[in-house]
Amino acid sequence: MKKTKFIIALFVALTTLFIGNRAYAYTVTIQGATDGHTYEAYQIFKGDLYESTLSNIAWGNGVNASGQAAFGDAAVKAETLTTASDGESFAKDVSQYLQNPLTFTGTTLTVSDPGYYLIKDKDSSLTGIVDKSYTSYIMEVVKDVQVNTKSDTPTVIKKVQDINDSTGVSTDWQDSADYDITDHVPFQLTASLPTDFGKYTEYYLELKDTMSTGLTYDQNAKIFLLNGTDKTDVTSQFTVSPDGSSYKINNLKSIPNVTDQSKIVVEYTATLNDNAILGSLGNPNSVVLSYSNNPNYTGSGESSSKGETPKDTVIVFTYKVVVNKVDSNNNPLTGAEFTLSKKMSDGSSKNYTAVTNLEGTQFSFKGLDDGDYILTETKTPNGYNSIAPITFTVSATHSVDSADPELTSLNGSTTDGTVTLSSSGDFSTLSTNIVNKKGSLLPSTGSIGTRIFSIIGGIFTIVAVILLVTKRRVKNR
Repeated sequence: MKKTKFIIALFVALTTLFIGNRAYAYTVTIQGATDGHTYEAYQIFKGDLYESTLSNIAWGNGVNASGQAAFGDAAVKAETLTTASDGESFAKDVSQYLQNPLTFTGTTLTVSDPGYYLIKDKDSSLTGIVDKSYTSYIMEVVKDVQVNTKSDTPTVIKKVQDINDSTGVSTDWQDSADYDITDHVPFQLTASLPTDFGKYTEYYLELKDTMSTGLTYDQNAKIFLLNGTDKTDVTSQFTVSPDGSSYKINNLKSIPNVTDQSKIVVEYTATLNDNAILGSLGNPNSVVLSYSNNPNYTGSGESSSKGETPKDTVIVFTYKVVVNKVDSNNNPLTGAEFTLSKKMSDGSSKNYTAVTNLEGTQFSFKGLDDGDYILTETKTPNGYNSIAPITFTVSATHSVDSADPELTSLNGSTTDGTVTLSSSGDFSTLSTNIVNKKGSLLPSTGSIGTRIFSIIGGIFTIVAVILLVTKRRVKNR
């Protein structure tokens, strides 16, 4: 009996000893957009944990001696943190005194010491990573807990507007268009702000625009703050480069009424110039957005770390019409001249100058877009009949909503089917043969009689001359 009591007492003692010294493990799991991030945690306060309450608070090992001295008694400081806003402000203040980081394995951290922890992205861990922002500091009483990331990134899109000169119809903003060389092409850039915009002290924003050599900036950009339907001109608040490659503001928060729901819109035109690429390669124009990506940073926006969005691209297409002058046997024919004009929606016309080959048998009209055209022969080869003016329509199909816009077709058609315009494989050129027919060699009737009368007339003339000379000689004798 005594032996049984001893065993029971020993078991109770060992159990009490085991329970009293049990090491609890707490797991912190980060949820949300975590790809590409490296997280770490710092114990700010430690204490006794009961449910979600931390008592007997002291400084944790994540705050260095300077920080502890700067903030004073830990329990007193903890009592001042009564709201989420208090916690966010304290996180920024204490972040300059951190030590002893605990690193997550992926998105999971296991700790044995409960407390009040600051969770953040590792410093410089997003350097060189495109389209990422640091998460706002997370302050959490650690037990088994799941926390959500508090980061977001802005976006930027680029659009172009298409206009048909012959009909006057304009499209909405889209991802491709076609234009004549010398036309002024309208572009639009739109930047949307991150949901955590309000957490930034300052916010740097720069739209970096890249044009192909076939486009020349018209130096006429206007920049707007868009809040719903309210559109405010804020061009003077931005620094705009002379070539239109940069629209920058060091602190977007210096403009009144900017919120995370606001948009920044840039509108400008660029001229399609003689360097324009014809056909499917087109003339691309792209934009990326550079932006502040660390809401925890308290310095100037210009000196903050920055992220960059993926590139967004639109393309402007243009084409060429080639006229080959041939005879009825389809052989090249010299001596012709042509003009080409486009019917404009206001009743006027736009004229184009031909480039002629050395032989003078081929006429190229470069830099055309969709519309209705009239080809007129202004000089006809000698001995050939002139042709009537030819009216034809150029039409093309290209992407209007695509991350990678393409030109998918190019066609030319006449209303009366007098000529056929064929497209090249790269959709750069519409070509056609224009045939001139020789004039008629008409037969002459009574041509033998005419010759006889001519001969007789000649004989009479000779006889008359002889008689006149003879008469003068007789008289002189």
